[in-house]
Amino acid sequence: MWTSDVTYVRIKGGWCYLAVVIDLFARRVVGFSVSDSPDSFLTASALQMAYQTRLKPSGVLFHSDQGTHYTSKQFAQSVADCTQMKQSMSRKGNCWDNAPTERFFRSFKTEWMPKGGYENITEAKQDICDYIWGYYQTVRPHRFNNYLPPVEKEKRYFNQNLLSGV
Repeated sequence: MWTSDVTYVRIKGGWCYLAVVIDLFARRVVGFSVSDSPDSFLTASALQMAYQTRLKPSGVLFHSDQGTHYTSKQFAQSVADCTQMKQSMSRKGNCWDNAPTERFFRSFKTEWMPKGGYENITEAKQDICDYIWGYYQTVRPHRFNNYLPPVEKEKRYFNQNLLSGV
């Protein structure tokens, strides 16, 4: 099961937007995208990255809120392009239905993002990549994972399952 959402990120003179897709097994970010517009292209890009990164899995349940960037025809087509993917949406106005993704945004904004934001979207993109790939996935402990980072949780799971067949 994957969850997804969009948040705003302050840049000088305005905002840019970050969409993430999180695999709930280990709370790993499997896709993300940054844009100057919170539209369906942004969310479809994050979904496509996740789908490719996870080697085109079949039968994924994709969960999001009911924002227009997830209810559009363009995004529905992106979901349909993924083998047997099913789309699920939160109840209207209920942020608890997507709590793991909201928690990721809170962690990013309180642990990493500069209080005054970024100079521009290029700087924001670079720093978001640094956070996700250089810290969140590989270093940051997660209570959900018994205080292991997402990459380590997955590695141990796959190693255990590979070795159990030997």
